[in-house]
Amino acid sequence: MRVGITILPEYRWPEARARWRAAEELGFDDAWTFDHLGVGTLLDTPWYGAVPTLAVAAEVTSAIRLGTLVSTPNFRHPITFMRDLTSLDDISGGRFTAGLGSGSRGYDYRVFGEREQVANRGKRFAEFVELLDLLLRENDVTWRGSYYEAVGARNVPGCVQRPRLPFVIAANGPGAMDLAARYGAGWVTTGEMGIEDLDAWWDSVAAISSRFEAPGVRRILQSDQAPVYSLSSVECFLDFVGRAGELGFTDIAVPWPRESGPWAGRESIVEEIAAARPPAAP
Repeated sequence: MRVGITILPEYRWPEARARWRAAEELGFDDAWTFDHLGVGTLLDTPWYGAVPTLAVAAEVTSAIRLGTLVSTPNFRHPITFMRDLTSLDDISGGRFTAGLGSGSRGYDYRVFGEREQVANRGKRFAEFVELLDLLLRENDVTWRGSYYEAVGARNVPGCVQRPRLPFVIAANGPGAMDLAARYGAGWVTTGEMGIEDLDAWWDSVAAISSRFEAPGVRRILQSDQAPVYSLSSVECFLDFVGRAGELGFTDIAVPWPRESGPWAGRESIVEEIAAARPPAAP
């Protein structure tokens, strides 16, 4: 089981630097961050941009894979985002993974006002992924769809990772699952949102997982929507890892503990779970 950790972009860089370095030094396989303009109950707390955060995280690490979990078309455009991703892949020396999702109807969706809201987010997301894939792989792209257009879009020098950096795609429904199978090196689920009972949440994870069929694609459980914080104790973490493994997941992503509010916990638990995690399969 690969274990990744999600560090929210909420810390001033002198504080954040130590967390990103620790993620690598403690042996986590991936270090992720949310790519939002703001999140739920944290809207009035400090928040920084994912792209610059990951750029400086790449500079203070050397081996751990980095990525967004997830970026959405709510405020990303394939052409400009292609340039950001190409830059992050270069700065990290080919260690970058783009986590992509359709985007919720949360703050990232509402903040642009009614004129920017989209009736069919699924179709927009499919177009977003298709065009982003093309832009990262090919130079001089001209393309027209229902939501996006590109005219002679250049991508020189392209990605360090060829033919492009990997995508992991968040999907609970059939349309997005098809995108994950077609374009993704990995598939991500959070289970159903808003479930307050832990066993019921695991039932939702099992039901969603049973619908995704794509051999050779990483299966990533993002645990931040579970009704119990996955790092509330070492025993809880190991239970999450074990149950995820039984459901066929290859990866789990857990949130770095915060002082209060969502995912509140002891920071020392990060070192404890790093020491207790089962060894990776050969």
